[in-house]
Amino acid sequence: MNPIVDILSLDHEGHGVARVDGKVTFVDGALAGERAEIAIYRKHAKYNSANAIAILKTSAQRTEPRCKYFDRCGGCSMQHLDASAQVAAKQRVLEENLARIGKVRPDTILTALHGPSWGYRHRARLSARWVDKKGGGLVGFREKRSSFITDMASCEVLTPDVSALIQPLRELIGLLSNADRIPQIEVAVGEHVTVLVFRLLEPWTDDDAAKVRMFADAHRVQIWEQKKGPETARPFWPDIAPELSYSLPEFDLVMPFRPTEFTQVNAAMNRALIRRALRLLDPQPGDRIADLFCGLGNFTLPIARGGADVLGIEGSAELVARARENALRNQLPNVRFAVDNLFDMTPEKFAALGHLDKLLIDPPRSGAIEVVKSLPESGAPQRIVYVSCDPATLARDAEVLVHVKGYRLEAAGVANMFPHTAHVESIALFER
Repeated sequence: MNPIVDILSLDHEGHGVARVDGKVTFVDGALAGERAEIAIYRKHAKYNSANAIAILKTSAQRTEPRCKYFDRCGGCSMQHLDASAQVAAKQRVLEENLARIGKVRPDTILTALHGPSWGYRHRARLSARWVDKKGGGLVGFREKRSSFITDMASCEVLTPDVSALIQPLRELIGLLSNADRIPQIEVAVGEHVTVLVFRLLEPWTDDDAAKVRMFADAHRVQIWEQKKGPETARPFWPDIAPELSYSLPEFDLVMPFRPTEFTQVNAAMNRALIRRALRLLDPQPGDRIADLFCGLGNFTLPIARGGADVLGIEGSAELVARARENALRNQLPNVRFAVDNLFDMTPEKFAALGHLDKLLIDPPRSGAIEVVKSLPESGAPQRIVYVSCDPATLARDAEVLVHVKGYRLEAAGVANMFPHTAHVESIALFER
């Protein structure tokens, strides 16, 4: 007989949390305040994993998922939770991590940044596979807790034009001789062109190439091919296409990029996040500011537009080259870039950067612990804006900033960069 449980809360992945015979049980598909019949599919030493198979008491925050594949696809995990409740849950995750891991509390909770909930994904990595049992090719996101690809023909979080390409891509895969040697298709949507990067483990034949060209022409996309690592990605067809770029109109900036280079998936939220970061950082003419983990200059160039002297540092030589090109393209002489491994930062290396009035940090999920540990006891930047894609590492770094380096956590809040997923993007302001 399946257990019937009360869902006590949501965990950081959006699963309901219940107890079965005193043991914590994470329930996929259940929300806080609900009563559910569950099926346990995995028992661990300290917890269970389960699926909700019937909701007996429904939360007022439950909503009908828009996507018909939500019950199977692993791309989204929270479509059954009201959009505003999703953001509130992410804010709680941020605050709980700051309190539990960092032992800090912000003086001010920033209003959450909202954006479009549907059709927002400008970047995606779609899996591709030839499956005889399905009668052809599959293109899409992987199923929940599985390596199988979801049998899907559309996606509600991809931009509508990319969603409309899923079924034609499946049909194209089925026509190619190397169908079983194309494991992924990377999507990059710019303001003037959409690029599809085919990962090829085996080259196209002449006949394959002709079919791919016809597909590109029919759907008005540019096809790239990638034979090994991202650095091997090259345009395939058409040879000449509109520039792949995004714009930041508030700062009069155009940002070209290659389809394999990192950019935020949500263009509207990226603009909102930059706007908030600059309001918190408050760059002024004459300020000397460093942007660490600067990428292609997403924050660096808006900071420089206001007249500050800006140094951008990034570990990827390819991204630094792109950032320099973007600075020249946008006529910003007051910014320079350097390649350095910021995970190997030391007090000596930080001191060599010279005096800094302010600092912006936008690290990957692993955070910036070596950077914050390297800040000097005196003469450190008076203001730090920290943009984070992982609340746990932000909290870990905040503990050092506040309890070791003498900063105050003035403000923190979330940005809903990935609606319907458990991903928590956040921003925090530290001051001395």
